Amino acid sequence: MGWWLAYVALGLFTGVSAGMLGIGGGLVMVPTLTMMFAAQAGFPQAEVLHLALGTSMAAILFTSLASLRAHHRHGAVLWPVVIQLTPGILVGTLLGTLFAAHVPARPLAVFFTAFVCLVAGQMILNLKPKATRELPGAGGVFAVGTGIGALSSLVAIGGGSLTVPFLTWCNVRVQQAIGTSAAVGFPIAVGGSLGYLFNGWGLADLPPWSLGYIYLPAFAWLVPSSMLVAPLGARLAHSLPVATLKRLFAAFLILLAAKMLWGLFAGRG
Repeated sequence: MGWWLAYVALGLFTGVSAGMLGIGGGLVMVPTLTMMFAAQAGFPQAEVLHLALGTSMAAILFTSLASLRAHHRHGAVLWPVVIQLTPGILVGTLLGTLFAAHVPARPLAVFFTAFVCLVAGQMILNLKPKATRELPGAGGVFAVGTGIGALSSLVAIGGGSLTVPFLTWCNVRVQQAIGTSAAVGFPIAVGGSLGYLFNGWGLADLPPWSLGYIYLPAFAWLVPSSMLVAPLGARLAHSLPVATLKRLFAAFLILLAAKMLWGLFAGRG
């Protein structure tokens, strides 16, 4: 429990950045938790990244619910689209977590870092897809949901960096794309959390107080601290140069993921 202050600090930073910049907490939590777990005794080095992914996914469960409620109050959620996407998302998250559980930490970290670099590049260049088509039929939406769910569970994010561009490309207004993406983040978090819980269940070398790949002490401090300051981040978004901060934050994400990757390949994670 001596690490509780570090978990609280991470939760505060994640909550403010998510509220201010609209960036999913998993991109910050996963590399930071990986390094924190690797520095503690009792954590098997081969499982620190899996534990970070599972713990981040479980934390997103609560933050996504709060975000969903806020966007619903503003009428920005397209619930028919959420309902269409959810079955594919649940299938995708369960497949993604099953795959992640059987991939060693180092190649999984390479994939995570590559994904972070793509997201950061999009943030730095402010790339946005043009609306060129309508939403596909039921089969197409299921396939897209499966892909979003699988990728999101592999990197422990709420899916906003995938869902918003897809919906924007399909001629959905930006405000509704963001609100619908926030709602979609909840089934992603549910499926991802259950997947990491069950795929890590019964592993003998996980640290005490682990529920599968979810490390409960970190989870217990991350959730309330991040939710406490998320509204503050949202208020700061109206008074700070968000576009500049996003670019700086993107560079920070790349450095953070690279540091995690270096630690794992240097034998410390």
